[in-house]
Amino acid sequence: MPDHVDLPHTLGALRASGHRYRSVKDEIRENLLHRIRSGEERFPGIVGFSETVLPQLERALLARHDVVLLGERGQGKTRLIRTLTGLLDEWSPAVAGCALNDHPYAPVSPQARRMVAEYGDDLPIVWRHRDERYSEKLATPDTSVGDLIGDIDPVKLAEGRSLGDPETVHYGLVPRSNRGVFCINELPDLAARVQVALFNVLEERDVQIRGYQLRLPLDMLVVASANPEDYTNRGRIITPLKDRFGAEIRTHYPVELDDEIALTEQESRLSPEVRVPPHLVEAVARFTRLVRESPSVDERSGVSARFAIAAVETVAASAERRAAMTGEQAVARVCDLPCITAVLRGKVEFDLSEEGRENAVLEHLLNRAVYDTFRRVFSGVDLGPLTERFSSGAAVESGDLVSAEELLARVGPFTGLAELVKRVAPDSDDDPVSAPGYAAAAVELALEGLYLSRRLSKDTLPHGARYRI
Repeated sequence: MPDHVDLPHTLGALRASGHRYRSVKDEIRENLLHRIRSGEERFPGIVGFSETVLPQLERALLARHDVVLLGERGQGKTRLIRTLTGLLDEWSPAVAGCALNDHPYAPVSPQARRMVAEYGDDLPIVWRHRDERYSEKLATPDTSVGDLIGDIDPVKLAEGRSLGDPETVHYGLVPRSNRGVFCINELPDLAARVQVALFNVLEERDVQIRGYQLRLPLDMLVVASANPEDYTNRGRIITPLKDRFGAEIRTHYPVELDDEIALTEQESRLSPEVRVPPHLVEAVARFTRLVRESPSVDERSGVSARFAIAAVETVAASAERRAAMTGEQAVARVCDLPCITAVLRGKVEFDLSEEGRENAVLEHLLNRAVYDTFRRVFSGVDLGPLTERFSSGAAVESGDLVSAEELLARVGPFTGLAELVKRVAPDSDDDPVSAPGYAAAAVELALEGLYLSRRLSKDTLPHGARYRI
C-alpha cells in the first residue's frame, strides 16, 4: 500500500476513524446497489450477457448467495467471475501477519484472536487492495483436501509445538481466501472426497483438518464454474455440494452477431501496425456462429469464443507477414482467411460421421460466412464495372503474398472503386490511391463475393487464386 495513503494503522485508530465492519457478501451487495442506482458499469468487459446472465448474477449477489456458473467452454465464465473484485471496497483492513486476512473487528484464526487480546488498541493493521482479495483455483483430479482446506505443518511440529495446537495447521487456499472472493474453476473435476470437504465451507463456514475441528467462521463469496455434466464426462458436482450453492446460472455464447463481433474485437491482441478491416472481423464472427450451428460439429462441446479470437489474430499475422515481405502497410484481406481453417481445426470437436472431412466442412462454412458478409457490405452497390473488367477474358491473380498495389494494378481502374473502399473502411477519408491496402481489401472482397455468387469463376493456386469469367 502506498505510504501517502492516510489510513489507520492500529486498531484504536481504525475505531476512531468510524470504520464499519461488513461481511464480504454485504460489502458486495451494498456496492452493487450503489452502482445500479448510479448507473455505473458493474461488470466491465462482459459482452452479450446484459439481458440474460447479468440480471441473474445480480439477483444472486443481492441475495448473498454463493454461485455456480454452468456453461460450455469459452463462454466467459472465469472472465465474469474476475469482475466481481470490482464490487469489493478498494481497500480493506486486516490484522498484520495473519494468514487468514482476519478483519480486526472479527478475527477468526487463533493467531489473530490472540493478537487482538495481546495488543488491544495497538494491534497493527495492514490494508489489502481489492485485487489481493481474489483467489482462483483450477480444479484437477489430483487436487487434494490439503491444497484447498489445509494440513498439519511438520515444520511447526518440529519446533516443539504439540499436535493439538491449532497453530500447527498450514491453511489451504480456501481459508487463506477469507475476507475475499474464492473461485474454483471446473468444479466437477474435483474428486468426490474433496468436494465433500467443501460442504462445511459453504454451509457452516468452518473447516476440519486431520481430526482438528477448528471453528473458523470464514467470510467469503464462493463462486464456481463448470461445464455441463453431459459434456465433460470427467466428473460431476455431487448433489449435496450442488445444493449448497445458492444460485446456479447458465451462461451462453453471444446471441447477437454484433455481440460476437464486439467480443472478438475486444479480446483480440493485435499489433498496432496491423489493420483488420471490420468486414473481416464480421466474416470471422459469422464463421464462428456457423460452426457452432453446424450439424457436423458435436453440439455438446461448444465452440469457444477463443475460436474467433484466434482466427482474427491469425488473419492479422498473415497480413503482417505479407507486409514484411512486400514493404506495404499491413492491411488484412480476404486472401488471409483460408489459413485459419488449418489453425482452428483443433478447436472444434466434429461428429464422428465427419471423420476425414473436417477441413472441407470448415472451408464450406467459411465461404458461407464470407458470402453473407459480402452481401451485407456491398448491398446496393453496382459491381457491374468490376465484372466488365473480365468480359474480354482477362484474369486476375491474388494471394497472401500479392501486395495491395500489385493487386490493384492487375485489376486496373474502374468506376465505383471509391464507393467500395467507403463500404469497407467507412471511417477512412483516404482515397484509393493513398490507401491501397483498404482499396485492395475492398476489391478482393468484391472478387470473392462475385465468385461465391457465381458471377465469376475461380481457380485455386498454390499461394492464392485466379479470378476469371
